[in-house]
Amino acid sequence: MPTLILVRHGRSSANTSGVLAGRTPGVALDELGRRQAAALPGRLDGLPLAAAVRSPLLRCEQTLEPLSRARDGLPVYEDERISECDYGEWSGRKLAELAEEPLMATVQQHPSAAVFPGGESLRAMQARAVEAARDWNARVEAEHGASAVYLMCSHGDIIKSLVADALGMHLDLFQRIAVGPCSVTAIGYTPRRPFLLRLGDTGELGSLAPPPEQEDETEDDAASGSHGMAAVGGGA
Repeated sequence: MPTLILVRHGRSSANTSGVLAGRTPGVALDELGRRQAAALPGRLDGLPLAAAVRSPLLRCEQTLEPLSRARDGLPVYEDERISECDYGEWSGRKLAELAEEPLMATVQQHPSAAVFPGGESLRAMQARAVEAARDWNARVEAEHGASAVYLMCSHGDIIKSLVADALGMHLDLFQRIAVGPCSVTAIGYTPRRPFLLRLGDTGELGSLAPPPEQEDETEDDAASGSHGMAAVGGGA
């Protein structure tokens, strides 16, 4: 099954102003975010990406623009299911103000019970994101083969919820996961289980490229987890 590269959008103007952007239209990358986006093609240079999927929001579109230019012909798709959580009435408000809301304690300590006023629940957000990942895994594998690598550009809470799902963690633990702006998280899906290959990575990514095609599985293949076997003792 494919390897999914999850890219959080670059730093946005809402990030620097301490605002919960949510789905507020027109929230763009700030100067640092544009530099982060410009560096992304180089960081991903060693990966043979079969496709890219992004949230419809502007900050994700801007994050992928340099990559799309650098890889002429890379298909880029939009998927509403990996859009930001619908924070409803919380959208556009200062995080410092929201910290005083009684609901914030639930968001932090019992997120599976959190429902944003006029918006959606974190539980529903995770369900749609996981559904999207499963659907795109099947589509990419059917079109490009089981060793394909593809990318999703999305948002912090979406990526954290996908990591929690891959690790078999309850959603109530997902606030323990952190992914910074323009960081890369990688999940290798197999018929047996997913493997978290990177989390919030900001460095070199070439080692995520699939190995050369081999007719028979070797001991190294099994140890790497490429066929769903966990490496007992940690592997090489």
